[in-house]
Formats: sequence, C-alpha cells, structure tokens
Amino acid sequence: MGMSVTISAAAGQDAEQIFRLQYLCFQGEAALYGNYRIDPLVQTLDSVRQEVADDCVFVARLGDEVVGSVRGRVTGDGAASIGTLCVHPRLQGHGIGARLLRAAEAVLAGERGATVFRLHTGHRSEGNLRLYRRVGYRTVGTSEGADGVPMIVLEKPAGTYVTTA
Repeated sequence: MGMSVTISAAAGQDAEQIFRLQYLCFQGEAALYGNYRIDPLVQTLDSVRQEVADDCVFVARLGDEVVGSVRGRVTGDGAASIGTLCVHPRLQGHGIGARLLRAAEAVLAGERGATVFRLHTGHRSEGNLRLYRRVGYRTVGTSEGADGVPMIVLEKPAGTYVTTA
C-alpha cells in the first residue's frame, strides 16, 4: 500500500474517531439488512468512550487517522466476546481486520485469561464470515441481535492462529 498501518491499544482521545468510523463502516451492514437501527449505528459516543476505558479496544492507524477498530471483553467462564470490528471502506482487503483481531485475541488470552473467543455477525455478512473463518473461527450457533437481525455465532479456542487463506 506504500503506507504503513499500525495497530495499537486505543486511548481515550480515540473514542470520537472510533465512533465516526463505526458509523461510516456499518452503513453497508444496515443497507444489507434494511435496518438502520442496528446497534453500531445507534451506539452513543459516551458509550464508545466507556468501552475504550473499560474493555480491550484496539485501533488501526494510518498516520493520525483511525482507520480500523475492534473491541473485546472477557464475559466469564473463560470466554471473551469480540465485536464491532470495522475497517475504513477504502482500506478493506489489506488484512487490517485480521491484524486487529489478532491483537485483541493476544491481549484477551494473555492478560485477561480468555480460553475461547466468541463473536457474532449478521447472517448475510459474507465478507465478515469469510474473514472470521479464514482466521480460525467456526460457526457454533445462531442468535438474534437486540436489533432483530439474525446473527451467526462463531468461536475459536485461544492459542489457535490460523493464517491460511
């Protein structure tokens, strides 16, 4: 790409950029489901700030611009929930999503003791499903999001790094 994207833990001052990026990235998902009330689009800036403070949040940066982010938290019984992965539309397809996932997984397993990672994605979100499967996640079930969108639940045991395409 001729420019280097760096991955690092999010800081408090990143919350606003994460909030704006999330709003931009999830428009496509909303269109896919014909539902503009999906959680990432109705989340408030204060709520994003709270997650940056409390959870394991990573950002991808290009210079000073936040171009990707992901969040994770340990939910109990050794499971960590990973969510709200987004990469700026103009930078998708360069492996940034996979790098963000790896960074979150490493901290959740290392510092926070997670033994399994779990994530949810909408049943029509083929791009997401492809990425998650490529990095080792497997479908374990379905659920319905608070926003009414049918979700596919995927899991992966900690310590399995699958890098095959």
